[in-house]
Order: sequence, then C-alpha cells, then structure tokens
Amino acid sequence: MLWGAAHGAGLELRATDNGGVRVAGRFPYATEAELARGRFERIEARAFAERIEAGADIHLLAGHDFNKPLASRGAGTLEIRDTPEALEIEATLSDGTSWARDFLEAHRAGLIRGLSPGFRVSPGGERIEARGNGVLRRIERAELFEISTVTKPAYELAQIEARCWAAETVTRVTDHPLKRWRL
Repeated sequence: MLWGAAHGAGLELRATDNGGVRVAGRFPYATEAELARGRFERIEARAFAERIEAGADIHLLAGHDFNKPLASRGAGTLEIRDTPEALEIEATLSDGTSWARDFLEAHRAGLIRGLSPGFRVSPGGERIEARGNGVLRRIERAELFEISTVTKPAYELAQIEARCWAAETVTRVTDHPLKRWRL
C-alpha cells in the first residue's frame, strides 16, 4: 500500500520492502496557534536547532507517550532536519508493537490528525507580548525531546494529508495543544 502527502505540510506513509512503514512529516515554523482563548504561541525558525545539531536522541511517539515510542534517533529509525521553514522528520516504523499497529490503523481510519513537538523552553528562549485581549508567546530557543503523532493539531499547518493510492481512504494527521505555559 502506498501513501502520499497531498500538501507541503503533513505526514506521508509508505510501505518498505521489509514490511515496515516509512513515515515523513513536517512541522512548519513561524505560524501561530491559539492554545487557549487569547493565548497564542509561535515557534520561530530553528528554535529546536541546538539539540538537533548536537545529535541528541529525540523520539517519535504516539500521543506524547514515552511508553509508546514509534522511532528514535538513538535507534537509527528517525531522521530530523531543522530548516528555516520547518522541522522535518523521516522515520521507519515496524508494526512489531501494538501501539505502532494502533497508530497505523488510526491513521488509515483518519483518526490521527497531526504532529506535535514536545519541548522545554530554554532559559531566555521566549518572548511574551501583549496582544489585544490576549498574549503571544514566541518560542525562539527550546530543547526538543520528542515529536508526536496526535489526533488534533494546535498548529493547523502541521496537518497530515495522506492518501492511499490503492483507492481506499484519504487520511490526515495533526497535533493536540498542550498546556506548555501559564501567565
């Protein structure tokens, strides 16, 4: 079965020769998300560069759950590129775990809708600005620990638009907003 991305932002799934699945996706920078009413967040270009360039072990997870790893840099199954436009990932998944099979089936059913980075803001790595009746938090430097497949994206441009070329289903994947900060 062959899956292909329909737009520039998203997640693409393709079968590999050894029975695994190749996953590719991107999380665009410089877009805003409203995480709660009046509370906006924007992750600036290359905010995650430090740990990525240092070769740190970063994981691809199902739903921000470290008990459900899908791939990792340390295992050699996750590649990450930090470009000025987006955080881009490529991973090789095995269906040898129940959560990987669950993720693949949920994706095929259209239930998994996005990508979401799991990070900690570095000291001095954010700016908070008043904005009308709310605030905008700009993330300029953060430590990326994981990126997850999730059901609903905080950042709409992180949506997954994948389609099955075997005339089955069109699916999408995107992120669920996390409460990463408070005023």
